[in-house]
Amino acid sequence: MLLPVKIGEENFERWFSNVGVEATDDGKVILTVPNPIHHLWIESNYAGPLSEVIDIASGGPRHIEFRIHANAPAAAANGKPAALALPLVDAAVRGGRQMSREPAASTALIAPADEVRVPRTLAEAGLNTKYSFDNFVVGANSQYSAAVAKAVAEKPGRIYNPLFFYGGTGLGKTHLMQAIGREILLSKKKAVVRYVTSEQFTNDFVEAIRGQTLPVFRRKYRKVDVLLIDDVHFFVGKDSTQEEFFHTFNELFNNSKQIVLASDRSPGELKNLEQRLVSRFEWGLTTQIQNPDFETRAAILRRKLGDLEDAPPMEPWILEFVAQRVRSNVRKLEGALARVAAHVSLEGSAPANEAALEALLHDVVDQEPAKTVSVDAIQRMVATHYDLRVADLTGPRRPSNIALARQVAMYLTRHMTRLPLTQIGEEFGGRDHGTVIHACKVISGRMVAEGEFRKLVEGLIAKIVEG
Repeated sequence: MLLPVKIGEENFERWFSNVGVEATDDGKVILTVPNPIHHLWIESNYAGPLSEVIDIASGGPRHIEFRIHANAPAAAANGKPAALALPLVDAAVRGGRQMSREPAASTALIAPADEVRVPRTLAEAGLNTKYSFDNFVVGANSQYSAAVAKAVAEKPGRIYNPLFFYGGTGLGKTHLMQAIGREILLSKKKAVVRYVTSEQFTNDFVEAIRGQTLPVFRRKYRKVDVLLIDDVHFFVGKDSTQEEFFHTFNELFNNSKQIVLASDRSPGELKNLEQRLVSRFEWGLTTQIQNPDFETRAAILRRKLGDLEDAPPMEPWILEFVAQRVRSNVRKLEGALARVAAHVSLEGSAPANEAALEALLHDVVDQEPAKTVSVDAIQRMVATHYDLRVADLTGPRRPSNIALARQVAMYLTRHMTRLPLTQIGEEFGGRDHGTVIHACKVISGRMVAEGEFRKLVEGLIAKIVEG
């Protein structure tokens, strides 16, 4: 018998030699296979070509249905045509058709009776009502990511597809993903949006194999307008799930459906993930969300305090202390604020001083404060880099080269010391706090927009810390 090149003798014997076929009177063809693995492999890799071959051999369109039969022979029961699977495959080969490894975008597989519920509410789409663009605090660390997220929400499937967020835990990846889904679902009433973690996707896939409901599973994830998959690093080491997601990705992408992904690492850093998946993750736009700077952390705390019901009054120094000492991620930041608010509500007063506040937050704050850096050390390093004198940074002169160096020095002083804005202004020739704020905004904006400039500033920070 002639065999298709892409199957090979060994694969043919392994997967097709014991497939039985039963033709029914109601337009169905039932393929009996020995176990769910055979069902999964044949359906995933040869569903399209099999459907075409069976339609030709049967003289008309037929629905294909798989049934598990522990002793499935290459002959059907009930007196129906025996060992039809082998002649069908052979006929396909002799007719010049070769079975592709890729599944067809649309197959003739018959679906089980239970239908997939189309998500019409935020909850049904897997979205949390608290995640929106309005309550996402945008800082220098997330300005670019937030902008592209809004662009995708406005034109899903048309730009930045796929969109891949990456960054550490608790920095806002899930928030932005869900905000995209929320915006699309609320603005496009007929859009089908689905958000899941990669663990949920994997569990659903395993359950579909166990319960023989793969068609239902595929409709759930492939018949959507927007698919948001969180924590895709969970796919690492799960070969069958990667294979399934690969085909899901292809079908959605080929039909211009929006795909949004998130991970704690960039695509290239996901070790033991199939290279073909990595390459697809990099087809669109990859954007990193970094740790928030002091100003962003302080803004997050103010926003969160405003969102708390019956929030107790809190002195500014408390928020500043928390923003200064909880630097790793937003979740810890919000947790620290909630603990302080609870303490104030229960005790009737806030901690009296920084020592008491640190004791209250002893397991949340960064135990080792950032290395104390003097303003003088910052000014000397910046002046040296720009080939200026320290007196130029603190004096009244305002040529463009001096103004830029002065703004960089102010930015570094704001982020590397615990000095208030007014004192920073004093250190730079008696300038007011508004000048310091403006300088920080200018430098933050350039760091977001210009990669080389960001590297320059980060290099200065490293040199100052090394001392």
